[in-house]
Amino acid sequence: MARKASGADQLASARELLRTARTADELRKAQAVLLPLELGMSLEETAKAIGRSIRSTCSMRTRYCRVARCEEEAPQTKRALRNRAIATPEREAQILDQVLEEAAQGGVVVVPPLKEKIEERLGKRVALSTIYRMLARNGWRKLAPDTSHPQGDAAMREDWKKNLRNE
Repeated sequence: MARKASGADQLASARELLRTARTADELRKAQAVLLPLELGMSLEETAKAIGRSIRSTCSMRTRYCRVARCEEEAPQTKRALRNRAIATPEREAQILDQVLEEAAQGGVVVVPPLKEKIEERLGKRVALSTIYRMLARNGWRKLAPDTSHPQGDAAMREDWKKNLRNE
C-alpha cells in the first residue's frame, strides 16, 4: 500500500501557482503537488498526467514543498538574515554595554582585551574580526586619530608632509 502524499500545507500556494502559471514548468510544478492531494492520484499516475518521469515528478514535488516552506519561514528583514550569528542583536548590545562601561565615558577601546571579556560572557571563542563587526553593528567606531611619537615635533611633521596641490 502506498503512503499518503505529503504537502497539504502548501495546497493554497500550489493552487495560486496553478492559477497564475506563465510557463509549462510552473504549471507542472503546481500539478505535481495538486493532483495527488486533490484527486488522490499515485505518483505514477501524476507523472503520466504531467508528462514527466516518476523520479522527476517526485523531485519536483519535494523541491516545491521545500521552497514553499522556506518562503513561509523566511525572515522579513535583512537584519534578521544573520545565519551564523553568535547572539541576537539585543544580546550583542547588552554584552557591549556591560563590557564597555568605561569606554562610554570617553575611555579608549582596545579590542584584544575586550575580546576576552566578550568570550567570557558568550561562553565560546570568537574571532577578532567578529568583535570588530559586533562593534560596528552597534555604532562603535574609531574616533581617535592614530598615535604619534611623544618626542615628535608636530610642526616639523606638517612641513614634511607632501602636499601635491602646492607643488
